[in-house]
Amino acid sequence: MEIDLRRIARKPTYTIGRLSIDGRYFCDTVEDKDRDLNRNGVFDNGETKVYAQTAIPNGRYRVTMGVQSPKFSQRAEYNWWKPNGRYGMLPRLIDVRHFDGILIHAGSSARSSAGCIIVGRNTVVGGVTDSMATCRKLYPLLWDAHRRGEQIWINVH
Repeated sequence: MEIDLRRIARKPTYTIGRLSIDGRYFCDTVEDKDRDLNRNGVFDNGETKVYAQTAIPNGRYRVTMGVQSPKFSQRAEYNWWKPNGRYGMLPRLIDVRHFDGILIHAGSSARSSAGCIIVGRNTVVGGVTDSMATCRKLYPLLWDAHRRGEQIWINVH
């Protein structure tokens, strides 16, 4: 499965994107500020990561559904999502330089992000709405691909 995240609005405090799956638009996203100014996938030439205020660098990352999030396994709003009998099995990006625990999850703005990718509909300035409903559609698609043994990749640019 190929996920494409195209960042379309890089603002001083947030980043808006469009997420597609296998070439078809799926939803919008909001992330922290994109500090990879030259868009080469590394922080160089004076670019710096600011903890919990920086979007992940541009690049191609593997996504796994096989890691339980300690934070989200305790969140009541995710009680509906219990694949394989375990709560908190959210999509997690693997091997993101300078970042750990990057998830795709629900939220409303860059303040919900801490580097993660927030999914929903960009109907408000600087954020998304209908985020949990979007997760309810997205997670089963990713879980099905995971169960079939497909590798899941996300291209961020």
